[in-house]
Amino acid sequence: MCGIVGYSHVRRPLPEGVLARGLRSLIHRGPDSQQGFVTRHASVGATRLRIVDVEHGNQPMHNAEHQCTIVFNGEVYNHGEIREDLERRGWDFRTHCDTEVVLNAFLEWGLESFARFRGMFAVGIWNERDRRLTLARDRAGIKPLYYRCQDGEIFFGSELKAIFAHPEVPRRLDLHGLNCYLSLNYVPGPFTLVEGIKKVPAGHALEWCESGIELRSYLPVERQKPAPADLGEACAELDGLLRSAVGEQLHSEVPSGIWLSGGLDSSTITHYAAQISSEPLRTFSVTFRGREFDESNYVRAMAQHYGTNHTEFDLNEDADLADTIAELSFYSDEPSADAGAIPVWYLAKMSRQQVTVALSGEGSDELFGGYLTYKANRLRNSIAWLPRPLLKGALTAAQRLPATDRKIGLDYKLKRFLEGSLLSAEAAHVFWNGTFTELEKQQVSQFARKGPMADLLSTMRGGNAMERFLDFDQRYSLQDALLYKVDRMSMAHSVEVRPPFLDDRIVQFANRLPMKWKLNGLETKRVLRRLMRDALPQSVLQRSKVGLDIPIHAWFRGVLRPLLEDTLTEAWLRESGVFNWPMVRTLMDQHQERKANWGYHLWGLLTLTIWMKRWNVELPAALTSVPSVEEEQVVEDSSSSWQPVSCSVET
Repeated sequence: MCGIVGYSHVRRPLPEGVLARGLRSLIHRGPDSQQGFVTRHASVGATRLRIVDVEHGNQPMHNAEHQCTIVFNGEVYNHGEIREDLERRGWDFRTHCDTEVVLNAFLEWGLESFARFRGMFAVGIWNERDRRLTLARDRAGIKPLYYRCQDGEIFFGSELKAIFAHPEVPRRLDLHGLNCYLSLNYVPGPFTLVEGIKKVPAGHALEWCESGIELRSYLPVERQKPAPADLGEACAELDGLLRSAVGEQLHSEVPSGIWLSGGLDSSTITHYAAQISSEPLRTFSVTFRGREFDESNYVRAMAQHYGTNHTEFDLNEDADLADTIAELSFYSDEPSADAGAIPVWYLAKMSRQQVTVALSGEGSDELFGGYLTYKANRLRNSIAWLPRPLLKGALTAAQRLPATDRKIGLDYKLKRFLEGSLLSAEAAHVFWNGTFTELEKQQVSQFARKGPMADLLSTMRGGNAMERFLDFDQRYSLQDALLYKVDRMSMAHSVEVRPPFLDDRIVQFANRLPMKWKLNGLETKRVLRRLMRDALPQSVLQRSKVGLDIPIHAWFRGVLRPLLEDTLTEAWLRESGVFNWPMVRTLMDQHQERKANWGYHLWGLLTLTIWMKRWNVELPAALTSVPSVEEEQVVEDSSSSWQPVSCSVET
């Protein structure tokens, strides 16, 4: 596990000190080792967190002729079997690490090699003789990989900071990314919030040389297996897949543990790990004692059930929250607009005191239909026949309900659901997990445009509505919000987090199941619950999903109010020109007066502002003039203000 960085300098010399600065930007990812390698035409480097072959796996690594150089971030869990295949083909190995396996596999099979790897990875391979760079990213998008093409050169890295290290890279806000961010609270790939810097898509390889660039999927077209004959057969197959995936990912040359929330997903991982491990497991949790969403009772029940060595951190208002949020702007690369980044930060920090590797339950919700939004999709269909005036009237009545301090209270859910019910099915799905409507965006920022979100929603594939939503979430919110958050917060503390549910065999299995075995009425993750019904405590199986998040509505009215008001100031907002100060002031006032819960919206604006200040990100050069807006802004009902051009509109 490491952070990687690279710069081409085929056409002109690399400015002095750029590689060193790029490596320093990655130093938090692996304090064990930090090395660079420079040729006539390229400079590459890596910082390594030693997991496999601790003594001999340093990077950059070269082939025997020193013509090909690799930097590699991640883990290939089946590297042993690939290594045996390569040895039968005549390849010799100098180390026991997976990095050398990846390099030799690439030299043997080319781009096809990446489809053979079972794991998580971002890789850069430089061929000095051909002056060719190959970048590739794992099929689930677990590990990040950024690149920028500029003046016939290419720069890449695990983090934006590595590309920022080059003095000629401008730091300008990408308005396409900004529009999506304000709607979703994350930036869907391949875009970022920085103009000219993109993400390599999951399951893709990018090949660059002086004559141009080619980006394509490396995944073969495979004939899909038929679905299991019945639910019992599906459970039996999933049992074998989970046993294999957890066994592979639990293996490590360094101490490992489990991130345990007390929910179905992490409890399932704990169950299989306990069966495999010959020693008591180490488990770690963040609690919120005294809050209605505290999961400590479920966590402790699981820890006792499996006899784990359990460690907890109670996250409350006494924690150094303001300083932590300031640190996030450095480690996040892009704004972490998911307020769940804060508990994950503390979870990783606590875990690192005992382990270097942690298994987690990420991915199960997107595979098996676990989110509340999937229930909302079903409920929306059941009221679609109601006249729109009636729905609008219900929304107007709901908006009169006083705002509560609950993390996601009934008032908040009711208002959001009714607003979404007035949108197309596609727009409603992303709205329920997002923040601003299109009209609200226009009031918040002069750069609001309908096109970016319409373009994004037009990528929803055909077929059953729920299958389309699951596919969309796997391609976007899973990798660009959830996995992004976990990677940044965990690697900030040099902890490698492995998600067994995203083993490619489990992903393929889930995607061929009929929807009735995922979401059955309002029962979520049906096949997983059936599999675990005789293994886990009933309290864990029957409980509703909570999610690891902070009570942002309440904390913005309390402990985090000074940070909010000191950050979203009139002076900075007017000077930067990104947001409309009167509208932002209105949102803050309405929130404090409990007229509405704007906590998640304000969190997105707060983290974006802190990030822009930290990295000196500016508006595009042609858009720096800002019209003066002095009048008071009022948030109005905007639920029916926008429909994507290419998506269905239901009335």
